[in-house]
Parts: sequence; structure tokens; C-alpha cells
Amino acid sequence: MTVETLEYTPAIAAATAPLYERVRSVIPEIEWPVYAPYIAAINALKKERNAVILAHNYQTPQIFHGVADLVGDSLALARLAAETDADVIVLCGVHFMAETAKLINPSKTVLIPDVNAGCSLAESITAADVRALRAAHPGVPVVTYVNTSAAVKAETDVCCTSGNAQKIVESLGVDRLIFIPDEYLGKHVASQTDVELILWQGHCEVHERFTGKDLRPYREQYPGIILLAHPECAQDVLREADYVGSTAGMIRYVEERQPKQVVMVTECSMSDNVAVSNPNVEFIRPCSLCPHMKMITLPKILHSLQTMTTAIAIDPAVAARARRSVERMLEMS
Repeated sequence: MTVETLEYTPAIAAATAPLYERVRSVIPEIEWPVYAPYIAAINALKKERNAVILAHNYQTPQIFHGVADLVGDSLALARLAAETDADVIVLCGVHFMAETAKLINPSKTVLIPDVNAGCSLAESITAADVRALRAAHPGVPVVTYVNTSAAVKAETDVCCTSGNAQKIVESLGVDRLIFIPDEYLGKHVASQTDVELILWQGHCEVHERFTGKDLRPYREQYPGIILLAHPECAQDVLREADYVGSTAGMIRYVEERQPKQVVMVTECSMSDNVAVSNPNVEFIRPCSLCPHMKMITLPKILHSLQTMTTAIAIDPAVAARARRSVERMLEMS
């Protein structure tokens, strides 16, 4: 892809000035002239295309606050994708999220600005692996984390997210089930329910970098600090946390409780995005970047809208089965 260089003109500066005032605390002023021309061009072109931009909480602030129309965690994006009237959905996240949007909107064009934006967790399991698990545990239902490919979703009974996993698990009314692929999320859910979970050893490369030992110095350096952890982290991290929850749950915690100082133990762009709306909270950032999320950039989003690439395509037979597991999740949520 040839990256188009856009000029930062006085007109663009004036048009984007109100937006910059909103994100000034998280985007250095010296960087704004690089981002602003792309933001202006994307926001103009998406109107022409009748396109909507969905951005995950882990996207950079210039995307999250600059061009996104709808933002949230995996569950929120799935719901929002189902509700949009736009003809084109540009998914600023990773590949499985774009696939999920396409499953819910089969008649719409769903674009991902970089088709190589993958996910270590999604890539930890295949459809063949799920079939093998079913063969090893006949009659046991499968609950699949939404952070998986459409092919894996097609082999499952119902999907879940980190925010609704316990509810989905308990709503099936069984004593035992297969929970894939995130081992740490599965262990967290297992600690909250009497249902026996058969787990898979899949991990998120961002969240597995954190350790409980890494977090203890924060309490020593910042007395009274609040630690919020994503359940994709290991058990020793969760034991150190004051709150364990999805990205949406962490955001809600900050907005409602307004802690003086907080550490969000998750992908570090999320702290930047939440900080914009919570100026009275000091965010201490233990930075762990997702290399896949960071493959999505403003120039790639603009190129995606200009060329209508890369469009997500899923085999119809796979899509029909995968769609049922996602729709069942939305119904049960």
C-alpha cells in the first residue's frame, strides 16, 4: 500500500481544532498536524460512502476519538454492528472482529484496513481442534470466546465475551462444558461458578505479559491506587487487582467511582482513550501494546475507504453456522 501524504492546511487546522481540544491531554500538539489531514479526509469520505467506523477500545486516540463513530469492547461492537444502517462498516480492530461484524451484517460491506491484523488468541485454536474436543467429550456443549475465527465459531454452541462469559456459561443449565480458547478467562469464570469448565491453553500475548509481581510496586509507589485487570490476565494478576472485568467494565468502574489514581492492566491505548473523558483521574500506565491493533492506522483507514479494501468474505456454509452462535450470544446477553 502506498501511503498518501496529506498537507496540514490552515483550513484543516481550523476545522479540526475543536477535536484537538478534546484529545489534547493524550496527543502531543506536535503530532496533531500529522493526524489532522487524515482525520478530516476520512470523516468527509465516510459520509460519501455511507460508511460507519467501528473502533475497539485498544485503538489509538487519533482513531478512537478522531474518526470512530461507534466504539467499545467486543460485545459492544457486535451489538453496534447489528444495529447500524450504514452500507459500509470499517472495522478498526483485528480480523476476528471484522468477521463478527460480517456475520451479523451479511448483506453489508465490511472492511478491515489491514487484513493482516490478527490475534494471538484467535490463532491459538482451529476448527479441527474444536471438533477434536467434541469427539473427546461427547455431548458436552462448547462455549467459545468471541476472540476466535468464524471457522471456530461455526463449531460452537454459543459465543461469549469477557463481559458476559459467566452469564452465558450458567445460562446453558449444564454441569460441564468446554470453554475455549482463553485459559485465563476460563479459569476466572470457573472461580465464579459451579459449572465445570474444560479449558484450552490459549492466551492473549498482551495480557499474559503482566504478572502479579509486576503490579505490587505500584501499590508501594502510589498508596491508595486502584488496580483494574482484564480477565485475560493470569490468576496471580487477578489476585492483585481491586476489580476484574471486561474493558467495558473497567471503563464503567472509572466513570462511576472516579478513583484518584488507577492502573488499567490491559492494552495501554485504552488508558489514553478513557483518560479523555475522565480528566480528574490520573492514569498510571503499565504499557503493553497489541502489535496487531497497532497495524490499523489513519492512512490505512483512508486507503480502505478510497479503494473499498479489504472486504471481509466468509464461506456461506461456515457463516451460517457461525452466525447462529453469535446471534445466540446477543440474545442471551
